[in-house]
Amino acid sequence: MDTPFKAPFWQFNGHIQTIYPSFFRSILLPYERERLTLPDGDFVDLDWLKTGSRKLIIVTHGLEGDSTRHYVTGMLKSFVDNGFDGLGWNCRSCSEEINRNPRFYHHGDAGDLKYVIDYAIEEKKYEEVVLVGFSMGGSLTLRVLGENADHLSSKVSKAVVASVPLDLHESVDELHKPGKRFYMKRFIRKLGVKLELKSKQFPDNPLFDVSGFKEEVKDFYDFDNRFTAPIHGYKNAIDFYKLASSKQMVKHIRVPVKIVQALNDPFLSPECYNLGDGVTNKNAELVLSKVGGHVGFMQSGKPLSFIEEYALNFYKS
Repeated sequence: MDTPFKAPFWQFNGHIQTIYPSFFRSILLPYERERLTLPDGDFVDLDWLKTGSRKLIIVTHGLEGDSTRHYVTGMLKSFVDNGFDGLGWNCRSCSEEINRNPRFYHHGDAGDLKYVIDYAIEEKKYEEVVLVGFSMGGSLTLRVLGENADHLSSKVSKAVVASVPLDLHESVDELHKPGKRFYMKRFIRKLGVKLELKSKQFPDNPLFDVSGFKEEVKDFYDFDNRFTAPIHGYKNAIDFYKLASSKQMVKHIRVPVKIVQALNDPFLSPECYNLGDGVTNKNAELVLSKVGGHVGFMQSGKPLSFIEEYALNFYKS
C-alpha cells in the first residue's frame, strides 16, 4: 500500500524530514513516572498519562531515544486526546539513570516490552492495548508480536510500527554511506557515554573495557563486535545483525499490524522495504510513503504527524 502523504514543501529531502522534527518539534506531557523492577533485578521507568480509560497505548522509542522524544509524545497525545491512557516506557539505561545489570537493551531482546505489556494488563487491568514502535522500538514491537504469537494476551488488539530497520545488517551498511555517517557517529558518541558509566559500575568486567574507545570504535561494526555482541551473548556483530533483525518475525504475527516506511528514510536499505517471507501474512501490511524521513512524517498545516493520524485511523477502522 502506498500513501498520498506529503511533507511540508520546505522539508525537501529525507535528511531535513528526519532532523527538523528531532530538534524543533516539541510536545511536553504531564507524565507520572513509575519504576518497574524486572525479573532479573534491573529496572525500566514507565511514564504514564492517566485519564481513567481502560484502553492503553504503549509507545516504544528508538535507539538511544526515550519517552520524551517528539515521536513518542506526539503519538501518546494523539491517542490520549481520543480516549486512551498512554504509556511511554524507557528501555534500560534510557531514563537518565544507568541501569543496574551488566547489560543494556538491543534490537533482539523484546523481553522487557513483553513484561511491560503483561504488567499493564495484569496489574493495571487494561482491557485493550495498542502497541506503537519507532525505529528500534518498531523492531521490538514486531519481535514481541512474533515471538509471543501463541501466548500474547488477546487484549493486544492492533499495532503500528514506523521507520523500522527490518534488516539490521543492510541498515548498518546504509549508515556507512557518504552523507549518512554523521547519524552513526552521533549514536556511537551517545552509546560511548553509557559505556563509560558501565565501566565505572563494573570496573573488573572486561566486557566494559573502554580503553581506546575513541581511537578504535569508528562505526557500528566496531561497536557491535566489541560491545553489543559479547555483552548480550552473540558471536559477533554479523551474528547479532542476523538474529536480531525483526523481518523474520513478521510471518508469525497474529495481531493486525501496519509497518510504515518512508522511501527517503536515510537509515533504511532496500531490504527494509519488503517483508520477505512475511509477505503472505495477512495480519501484516507494509505501508510505503515516498517521503517522511526517519521518524519524521510531519504534515503541512496539521498538528498531527502522518504516523499519528494514520495510527488513529487504523485503530478506528
